[in-house]
Amino acid sequence: MLIFESQREARGQTLKLLLAFGLTVLLLLVAVNAALALAWGLTWSFWVPGAMYPRHFFEVNTAVTLLFVLGGWWVETSRLSGGGRALAEQMGARLAQPGSHFDEHRFANIVDEMAISSGMKRPQAMVLARDQGINAFATGWDEDDAVVAVTCGALEHLNREELQGLVAHEFSHIREGDTRLNMRLMGMVFGLEMLFRMGQHLAEPDVRERRMAASLLGVAIMAAGWLGWVAGHALQAAVSRQREYLADARAVQWTRSRDGLGGVLRKIMSQQNEGVMFRRMGSTVQHMLLVGSEDGRVAHWFDSHPSLAQRVRRIYGRQMGPLSLDRNDAPDPVTASTTPPVPPGVTAPGWTLS
Repeated sequence: MLIFESQREARGQTLKLLLAFGLTVLLLLVAVNAALALAWGLTWSFWVPGAMYPRHFFEVNTAVTLLFVLGGWWVETSRLSGGGRALAEQMGARLAQPGSHFDEHRFANIVDEMAISSGMKRPQAMVLARDQGINAFATGWDEDDAVVAVTCGALEHLNREELQGLVAHEFSHIREGDTRLNMRLMGMVFGLEMLFRMGQHLAEPDVRERRMAASLLGVAIMAAGWLGWVAGHALQAAVSRQREYLADARAVQWTRSRDGLGGVLRKIMSQQNEGVMFRRMGSTVQHMLLVGSEDGRVAHWFDSHPSLAQRVRRIYGRQMGPLSLDRNDAPDPVTASTTPPVPPGVTAPGWTLS
């Protein structure tokens, strides 16, 4: 697949998923009103001749539902208003020290080079100094607030070409506004969860362990809120996976090398085989990472990242195995020996720059 075609496909899929997310919120409003109308009928109007719904019943239901969804979005995004550096520090990162560490000096230089080649403002370079797993993340609401952080494992095991691929991937997230997008989606999902919690509270018995008529209303809200949360969370994860594909394609475009980011992902495969893992982060920041650290998922629809095998296959056009963790600036002998020359006029496997 052509690299620019892959980028267009990822953006197109993202747009469809965002429209589906908006449709989910609209369907949630319909579901809440229908569930509350049924619950009201079962508790009152079906049994009393001539009884009607209270005045503005559906308008109030809609307003309260939107209040919870949009209020949840506001609360969650306000929590992260401290900026990219503040969030990175909460995740355990510190500013890179190029004057004290050779690897961090190399990392800072690559950040400078990538800022020039991408035409972007230079983000702050930060390091997760105690993490041996190969990983990285970008955060910040815009380019003025941006941070690119890598683990010490990445600095230790990646050669210069691979580190360039990793940094280019994170630069793409900043350029495309992925962090801001995912934060907003995360806030909306949090709002859907708040709606479920409200129904759960209404369904609880009173202090005398009696279940009032409001319990049925609470169960109805819980059911609608839970379905909305599941759909919203699945769509959020699907958006995140498409943005990972887009960032992978952008990294290959900017570095003009498959072995850069491809080597990073294959070395992470080796670490996973050896049991070396990046420390676990909360679900709220999974989308920021190069490789997610979540496990025990119920289904792949809730994974914030595509599998390593899928990402490597997209980059190379075929399945590739793990790569040695040795930091070697020589070309990968497996790639060099197994990739035949491409005849004129024939498209090479994997992404191409033409």
